[in-house]
Amino acid sequence: MRLVFMGTPDFAVETLKTLIAAGHDIACVYSQPPRPAGRGMAERPSPVQAFAAARGLGVRTPASLKSAGEQARFAALDADAAVVVAYGLLLPKPVLDAPRLGCFNVHASLLPRWRGAAPIQRAIMSGDKESGVTIMRMEEALDTGPMCKVGRLAITPMTTAQTLHDDLAALGARLMADVLAQPDITSAPQPAGGVTYAKKIDKAEARIDFTRSAQEVRNQIHGLSPFPGAWFAVKGTRIKALLCEVTGGSGTPGTFIDEALTIACGSRAIRLLKLQREGKGAMEAADFLRGFPIAAGTEAA
Repeated sequence: MRLVFMGTPDFAVETLKTLIAAGHDIACVYSQPPRPAGRGMAERPSPVQAFAAARGLGVRTPASLKSAGEQARFAALDADAAVVVAYGLLLPKPVLDAPRLGCFNVHASLLPRWRGAAPIQRAIMSGDKESGVTIMRMEEALDTGPMCKVGRLAITPMTTAQTLHDDLAALGARLMADVLAQPDITSAPQPAGGVTYAKKIDKAEARIDFTRSAQEVRNQIHGLSPFPGAWFAVKGTRIKALLCEVTGGSGTPGTFIDEALTIACGSRAIRLLKLQREGKGAMEAADFLRGFPIAAGTEAA
């Protein structure tokens, strides 16, 4: 097919790579404009823009698609379909209607659960037992379109936002390639029940409340790992918890109950397995303790 690809972050790159390998003609790639990044705050292209440019694909980075001029430029591409993966801009109706077959989206949840901006993080933080990818035909409303294909993945006690992100990116790429390979792309309405919304992660959600159960604390840590990173403070130093496990033990919530980074919670305890101090890289627990020992009885603030 002659396709327009629309995506911005790393999550979208795998789908673009897969569509190229499948032999589709990528007429143009759309991505969000470069943003200031790094210490020098120089403008940096998105991962999708960088990947596409390195492969000689034409890239457009409009700040909006609302103008008649931008919509006309999009329609002039004469695409069979548009593939949209974490693009980050709303598609007006003239854009949705321009491709011959429509616009198809890779959404990182089992719709209608977790429509919206942060489905990967919200699934883990809420203690869901599974996640997945839905390929849907796009409509004007947010993530409401009919479903073409669904794939499922288990969420385990060791699943983090990063590992689930990577697995769903690969799954979504495969599913989108399967959908576009069909002679006739069929779809079915989303179920009417079970709708939830995955609102954007607020930084205020990242501070760990150890009065919650160990399982809830684990879900918070893993759902926010590695970014923005759930955190607590010890000895005036902010520490991000990146990986942990639920374990036995009790004590005052927020108190280290041994010298192996076990912290009491509202019920049971968690043992920290991977951490990151301010200004340092991520470390396994043993390496962390060599440079920053924490004695039993220490309280996390």
